[in-house]
Amino acid sequence: MTLAHPVIIDEQKIDGNTPTMRLFALLEVIARKNQYFSLQSLVDELGLPKPTLHRMLQQLEGAGMIQRDGDGRQYSTGQRLRRMAENLLLNDTVHGARHAVLRQLVEEVGESCNITTCSGNEVLYLDRVETLAPLRFYLHPGSRVPVHCSASGKLFLAQMTSSQRRRLLAQATLAQYTDKTLTTIDQVEAEIERVRRDGYAFDDEEFLPGLFCVAVLVPSAEGKSNMAVAMQAPIMRMTAEKSLQCLPALHRAAAVLADIEKANSADDQET
Repeated sequence: MTLAHPVIIDEQKIDGNTPTMRLFALLEVIARKNQYFSLQSLVDELGLPKPTLHRMLQQLEGAGMIQRDGDGRQYSTGQRLRRMAENLLLNDTVHGARHAVLRQLVEEVGESCNITTCSGNEVLYLDRVETLAPLRFYLHPGSRVPVHCSASGKLFLAQMTSSQRRRLLAQATLAQYTDKTLTTIDQVEAEIERVRRDGYAFDDEEFLPGLFCVAVLVPSAEGKSNMAVAMQAPIMRMTAEKSLQCLPALHRAAAVLADIEKANSADDQET
């Protein structure tokens, strides 16, 4: 059976005459969704035969690309698809340019800095440069931290609607890592209001005792950003008040990173 219509992705037609391309086109549609979806919602959105979409969803689910959620009739992206996206971010061609920005930032602020992205209910470290100071916390690229008790995670949560945020947090236990960890959705919501007001976020010993972190989002032309830049330091060298002095450097680094992403996107369109 062939598709009744080609799937449209950002005004670009994807040839649906082969099973592989049909699945690829459907994955692109799914990857753009920020909420659960159902078989019927895809039928309504794409105008494709229900039996065809049902078979395709079964194939993607069997491959670990999507998974069932809620009452079993809803779907979301699967772990295998998320891992694929993470590996692309970790190993893309702009890594060297990003790393140079981090090195410059570390030289300017004197503390360890990292670039992060959101992956489900976790924050993934895309890159990191350590300070030369003798006392530091080592978190290598590829490390994961919970979204509810990290500075970058709070920024990503602040971009979501309240319902999206509560749905995401409801799927994971708000584990307590220190006596300062936010462990209820109401506590997180109150913190998100502050983050939205200030435009930056703190992690004040909420994940690791003795570790302070401040983060800002990397601007995105698409509005929502899935990248942040952060500075981490032991509390004996860093306080909330002192970290505010580093915000201009963080914002400058974020702006340069945004330019790198924009240039990379333009190169992709040209090719």
